[in-house]
Amino acid sequence: MIVIAIANQKGGVGKTTSAINVATAMAASGWRTLLVDLDPQGNASTGVGLGSAERDMSSYDVLVDQVPVEECIVASTIPGLDLLPATVDLSGAEIELVNVEERTHRLRRAFANHTGHDICFIDCPPSLGLLTLNALCAADTLLVPLQCEFFALEGLSQLLQTVEQVQQRFNPDLGIIGVALTMFDRRNRLTDQVSDDVRECLGDLVFQSVIPRNVRLSEAPSHGLPALIYDHSCPGSRAYMALARELIGRLPEERKAA
Repeated sequence: MIVIAIANQKGGVGKTTSAINVATAMAASGWRTLLVDLDPQGNASTGVGLGSAERDMSSYDVLVDQVPVEECIVASTIPGLDLLPATVDLSGAEIELVNVEERTHRLRRAFANHTGHDICFIDCPPSLGLLTLNALCAADTLLVPLQCEFFALEGLSQLLQTVEQVQQRFNPDLGIIGVALTMFDRRNRLTDQVSDDVRECLGDLVFQSVIPRNVRLSEAPSHGLPALIYDHSCPGSRAYMALARELIGRLPEERKAA
């Protein structure tokens, strides 16, 4: 199983929206896809239609109580897409794991023998704490959503430093599959400037596909649906489908099981 963490310590960059819609696009492309909600807010779970009352087991149980991941995964209403949901219990997980041995590798060990899926996307919380660290230790690679705004590069620099530290101390094989520009507004000159600066700084690491500001992307979660199902023809959905195709093209050939 290819494990991709979707992380950015800055909130409001389209991280969860990206996780939901890229995972949906991969499932629609025939990949057996798992979406892991590692954010105590549980927005990724809500965004694929799983209400809080329906979450009997969650990523908290996997991390803290070491319940086998297969016992906590539930099928979503989207064909080919399964979910490891999150509950508010996760908000206390970092404190509960402080004195636990190998606390950074709990999720990695949980995935060690899991063969039920081709690809997994982990929606990380907007911080660089122990939950995100577990995701980075479990991941093969990292996808970074980056909002086209003034402080974007500053936040990205901090994240890249964290990735380098994780590579040195915990997961030397962790790579970065790409940076996805989100909330792009062509009417705003600053958006173009930030996009140009990011591409100049990171080059081919930045995906060509750009996610625009789009009302339908914002509306879809309130209906418990990914935008790709809520309105598959809107600009946001088309952009995420293009991003998924580009993502597939960047995966190692020998890992493309779908």
